[in-house]
Amino acid sequence: MSRAALAERMGVNRSTILALTSELAAVGLVREESPEAALGAGRPSFVVRPETDRVFVLAFDVAVDRLVVARVGLGGTVLDRRETTRPRTGVDLDTVVTGLAELGRELYDAAPPGTVCAGVGASYCGMIRPGDGMVRYGPELGWVDQAFGTELESALGIGLPVAVGNEAHLGAHAEFARGAGIGSPDLIYLHGDVGVGGGILVGGRLLGGESGYGCEVGHMLVNPHDGRECLCGSRGCLEAETGEYALLEAVGRAGEFGREAVRSVVRAAAEGEPTAAAAVAAIGDWLGIGVANLINLFNPGVVVFGGTLRELYAVAAPQVGARIRQHGMPVSRERARLLPSGLGDDATLIGAAEKGFAALLNNPLTQIARTRSAQTTC
Repeated sequence: MSRAALAERMGVNRSTILALTSELAAVGLVREESPEAALGAGRPSFVVRPETDRVFVLAFDVAVDRLVVARVGLGGTVLDRRETTRPRTGVDLDTVVTGLAELGRELYDAAPPGTVCAGVGASYCGMIRPGDGMVRYGPELGWVDQAFGTELESALGIGLPVAVGNEAHLGAHAEFARGAGIGSPDLIYLHGDVGVGGGILVGGRLLGGESGYGCEVGHMLVNPHDGRECLCGSRGCLEAETGEYALLEAVGRAGEFGREAVRSVVRAAAEGEPTAAAAVAAIGDWLGIGVANLINLFNPGVVVFGGTLRELYAVAAPQVGARIRQHGMPVSRERARLLPSGLGDDATLIGAAEKGFAALLNNPLTQIARTRSAQTTC
């Protein structure tokens, strides 16, 4: 963005912008360049860009079936990444932490000379205690009060704390900052993995609740009469009716699991295979009821479907839309846009990176000095 545009957006004069960008450039966070093509009369305003290749964070994404680690540059660009599978073997804190730390240290050590790691962020598929990264509850593999954040920080050993967030919460932030929800501060993000997670932004801020465990939309009751049993112990939850198990059982593939199995059913439905098409349509009905409830409650500008729901929505959009028209209040739904994730499978990974960058963005000069000092002593 040009200095002139920055000055206008921030409501300050150009000399103030010059002073600020000069400070940031001096510590290696931004660079200033002449515009590629000057339009109009007068001297062109310099363009300010983030130092994507020089300042990065380590981002970790822990899903039920996979572990992803990336080096993400300032500005949201994935510079390098590693990925591996995660077996569904129950409480696996030590295995997950060891695997993530090995991959993370590999990316950290491979970073070019002169670069700096400004933070570490992690996304986990469970309920996260704010502040210390404790996984209070991860239903699929039985995690209860597992010290994920502190254990990963210790195993990684680069002198930086690990900021941990719930995957759907971070996905909501990522889609608002860099994906389908840019410009829509009232946003609902729905993330499909085995179950369904949710992140709700109101005025650009996450609706966290009293203790930070808000937005568990997957456990919103949608089928109270003969609902399927949910991992949370209830019946008829949104994720029980729309998640992986419901879809695969509906097509007679209950012995299979994983995102590729889900996506193969969705592809079959898109190609017109009758059993798959019927299953996806039924799932779309329940998903539409859940989204209608959310629209009535929060009047969002955009609802973003991420994870496996991204592909599911592409095929089940007619059923979702019909339920919203049937159950959603017209004044609440008239401006709500339903969109697939703009970041695809990387939404939660980019959200983890944004979490890692938060301290730097809040206090750039102090934080960049602190991180450089920490890495000098590692």
